Amino acid sequence: MNDRLDNNSIKTPTSMGVWVVYIMTNKPNGVLYVGVTDDIESRVQEHKNKLYKNSFTAKFNCDKLVYLEEFDNGAEAAIREKQLKKWNRQWKINLIEEMNPGWMDISMNWRNEDLIYKTKLSHVGGKLSN
Repeated sequence: MNDRLDNNSIKTPTSMGVWVVYIMTNKPNGVLYVGVTDDIESRVQEHKNKLYKNSFTAKFNCDKLVYLEEFDNGAEAAIREKQLKKWNRQWKINLIEEMNPGWMDISMNWRNEDLIYKTKLSHVGGKLSN
């Protein structure tokens, strides 16, 4: 197996058919939005493009994906989303900073081999797999 993959073979959460609980923000330590989807790429684009003009994320300009968790089934993902929505703000911030201390927009790097985030399915034994 090759240690290096071309950008077209990097897997994103959507391409693997997983459910994702995610957090969007407008800036580091800014407004937080927790959501769930089975198509994270499309959903993030909807937030970025303000597809739903009167939505919370459009109103507060939450266009940066700063955290996500994958689930094999939608019911588990929905339970986790509800759990995170009940958490206090500091717990959510701690969760984000554990995975993404720089509050980088994770969606900007999905096709980059040096991702700060790699899915559990595409990252095996320290190497990317097909």
